[in-house]
Amino acid sequence: MAPSKTSGKASSGKKEKVFHPQSRKAGQLVRTQLRKSKLVELSKERYKKQGSQVSIYSFFYHALPPEGELSLDELHFVVRDIWLARLDSELDAEKAARRKGRPRSLKEQKLEEQKLRETELYRTGMEVIDLTHPTNVELFRKWDQKEAAYVQQLRFVRISSASPDTVVLARPGQHPLLKEEQKREAASQNPEDAMDTDEVPLLLEPPSRFASTIQTMDGA
Repeated sequence: MAPSKTSGKASSGKKEKVFHPQSRKAGQLVRTQLRKSKLVELSKERYKKQGSQVSIYSFFYHALPPEGELSLDELHFVVRDIWLARLDSELDAEKAARRKGRPRSLKEQKLEEQKLRETELYRTGMEVIDLTHPTNVELFRKWDQKEAAYVQQLRFVRISSASPDTVVLARPGQHPLLKEEQKREAASQNPEDAMDTDEVPLLLEPPSRFASTIQTMDGA
């Protein structure tokens, strides 16, 4: 009997450790959706035209599937096989241009150092925008690809090559829709919290609404 197909997504609640089965077709599906070569080229162009932060966000924006969200395996594929490999062609060109016995060029050294830093960051825990969370992905699709501040309101998770089945919530997101979702989840997990009225304003209407009543009480 064939094993059942399980869809793995980063948890949007308090449980942030996700165990996702390795899918044989994950790489093939993502390769089809992302068009790797085009994604890499777009990333290079963004680096030339914009700041690094917006460029990184833009890379993951173009990594979005045509519809829906990514699985955890697919998010790892984007980081491991596309993001970390985006400099390989440029690095290979520098190596090929170097004559035998000649020292590495400054550009080659910088490219190698950058790749080493990013690979180590991914090994120990890399913070990325959560492309497995439905609401987060829906909001990310509305980004104008210019304002970094908008993306910084969204939900980010930390993933690592050392522990690919574990997802750690790095930033829950400050966008109103995400905060509202967080409140609903907290209320469903702790119903008593939903009855707490300490933060409910005592005056739900403007003071002028009660002016006549206040005057009557003062005259009593």
